[in-house]
Amino acid sequence: MIVRFIDWLKQWPRTVRVLSLVAAAAIVIWSLAAVDTHHAHTWVEQHIPGFWAIFGFLAASVLIFIAGWLGKCGIQTREDYYDR
Repeated sequence: MIVRFIDWLKQWPRTVRVLSLVAAAAIVIWSLAAVDTHHAHTWVEQHIPGFWAIFGFLAASVLIFIAGWLGKCGIQTREDYYDR
């Protein structure tokens, strides 16, 4: 079942991108409406709306970029590597 889901995601990259952006926007909007910043611990929590949602999105993006870069730098290898 998961293979079919991944194949569907590969077939519809634009839909996946739009749904991801809609989900990210919904999280930011929810954090603006529901999170009480009166007892915030830091300045950024108190003055930047949706800070943790934005921070989480950026952190995940950086981790994905680094993982892809490490893969291309030599962690990934061709499938017949041991068949020589």
